[in-house]
Amino acid sequence: MKKWLFSAPIDLTVFGATAVIALVLCALLPAHESGPVTFVAGVILVDVAHVWSTAFVVYLDPAEWRRRPALYAGVPIACFVAGIALYAWGEGAFWRAIAYLAVFHFIRQQYGWVMMYRARNAERDRFGRIVDGATVYLATLYPLAIWHAQLPRTFNWMKEGDFVAGLPSWIATALGIAYAIALALYLGRAIWQLATGRSVSWGKHLIVFSTAACWYAGIVATNSDYAFTVTNVFTHGIPYMALVFLYARAASREPASQDGTTARMLRRRGLLVFVATLWLIAYVEEMLWDRTMWHDHAGLFGGGLDIGNAALVIAPLLAVPQLTHYVLDGFLWKRTRNPRLGRLL
Repeated sequence: MKKWLFSAPIDLTVFGATAVIALVLCALLPAHESGPVTFVAGVILVDVAHVWSTAFVVYLDPAEWRRRPALYAGVPIACFVAGIALYAWGEGAFWRAIAYLAVFHFIRQQYGWVMMYRARNAERDRFGRIVDGATVYLATLYPLAIWHAQLPRTFNWMKEGDFVAGLPSWIATALGIAYAIALALYLGRAIWQLATGRSVSWGKHLIVFSTAACWYAGIVATNSDYAFTVTNVFTHGIPYMALVFLYARAASREPASQDGTTARMLRRRGLLVFVATLWLIAYVEEMLWDRTMWHDHAGLFGGGLDIGNAALVIAPLLAVPQLTHYVLDGFLWKRTRNPRLGRLL
């Protein structure tokens, strides 16, 4: 019997139901323009909130903080300094760097889910690893190649002009062919496993096909900021917050973490405290972004402020949580770098 990553109900909800809801919303309103509801639900409650959730398993976990204090203290400082250097070089360079770091992070998360499923189910064959990895990578890279080959579009990753334009269309075509081959190999291998009575990792298949469907629907099949948000942000942020919550709750029960205030809150009120805290912090962060930099949502956050040259410091400072989240993810969710991972999950 193949194992789910968390449990069948949780996996089917955070991976399957999230993807289905996103695809239904995309199909019902494919050309819908993003409005306040989409912004609040997608950006504040999911995108920004999932970034801050990393704090629960690093900065609010005494045992984890003691394990690598130099890394966890140094990464935000390094991100801030690097951000100032990039912004001083040029505002465009700053946003382009963040956009491509975000792209890398989003792609690697989907690959990471697949690898976690392989580890959970003791899949160690080299051919299967290559096919699984190639399929999920190409499921994300092919839509991104189409995006780059068809710039400008009606939506952006971070802000207008953050992606490099002018990608030759033949590159997207070549990636599409490679993607079709990888997907055929993946399907053929899955059918062979089923036909020969071998155990089937349904959760891994769910990740691969939901990734393929959502990235294609949100980037290739449509040309809408709304469609991109519901298919990309929701399916990225909600599973991540589920992962962090389950990991943090398990960590709160360990003797080394039980004396912390956060641990007591998680044990007593659990999900309510976790989600409410993230939503409050996410609202405050997005309010600071909007009032100082964007000036797009005065109805939600109030009037904008003229910060002038202070943007050189304010923009990199506000980007620190996002950049720290990207960097620390490379340490938290690999068993070779985090010996607690297998035990707590």
